[in-house]
Amino acid sequence: MELNVTAQRDGPLSSFLKGELKMSAGLINKLKWGDAIRVNGEPRRTNYAVVPGDIITVALDEEEPAYPAEAGDLTVLYEDDHILVVDKPAGMLIHPSRAKNSGTLANLVVGYYQKTGQKCAFHPVTRLDRDTFGVTLLAKNAYVHSAFQETDLQKTYHALTFGGPKEDAGIIDAPIARKPLPSLLREVRVDGKPSVTAFQVLAREKKICKLRLSPITGRTHQLRVHCAYAGCPILGDPQYGTAESQAFSREWNIPHQLLCAKELTFTHPMTGKRMTITSRMEASI
Repeated sequence: MELNVTAQRDGPLSSFLKGELKMSAGLINKLKWGDAIRVNGEPRRTNYAVVPGDIITVALDEEEPAYPAEAGDLTVLYEDDHILVVDKPAGMLIHPSRAKNSGTLANLVVGYYQKTGQKCAFHPVTRLDRDTFGVTLLAKNAYVHSAFQETDLQKTYHALTFGGPKEDAGIIDAPIARKPLPSLLREVRVDGKPSVTAFQVLAREKKICKLRLSPITGRTHQLRVHCAYAGCPILGDPQYGTAESQAFSREWNIPHQLLCAKELTFTHPMTGKRMTITSRMEASI
């Protein structure tokens, strides 16, 4: 991908990169030491004095990832030149780690880009826990990724829970903090960070409740912690479930937490269009 703008004013090159081209400071720092940033075809530093009529060009070439590209089933919900939206299955990590360098969503997406002849990289805008499934938004390069505003994302999840709240709709407002090390889990605690989740009951059947969950804040494990705190842990959740909910999950052979990223609404950073993408998956047994 290449960005181009013809200067209509005087100013340092950096002001055009941040202003007209809306590049983040992080991306500018990443590119400024090579020859990716040019004025009238010549590599220039960010303090170069630009005058009206100068043509500014930025090449956004992506480096090859250190992890392998892999073929596999990838459910594409939406795609254009700038973004890719897919359904992530349960049990799959978003990105490789030192312990696991294959079998992740990143491996599949890079394989998909190679198969379709696209020189793109893996830049997740939204991230899901390994066992949470559903809509996942990806930018195809660092420029598009930096253009997204996290506060602009509206996320809706569906969950099956063991039991349900007394009310059919409401707000769970309970601060969340990390448990003492070495634990990686979270808990509701008075000294935690403000954490708010809106909920709506979609269905009730015996011991099971189907909820629509809308996180107002974005804390780690927020929906799982809040559901457990409300007395209705998500089915299949091995960390935050109760002994009773976990026994029920084993009885029904539920292999993972039944939490689906069902819907994502956002403003496209390149077109300005407001978009809503819905997962083809569902929290069900």
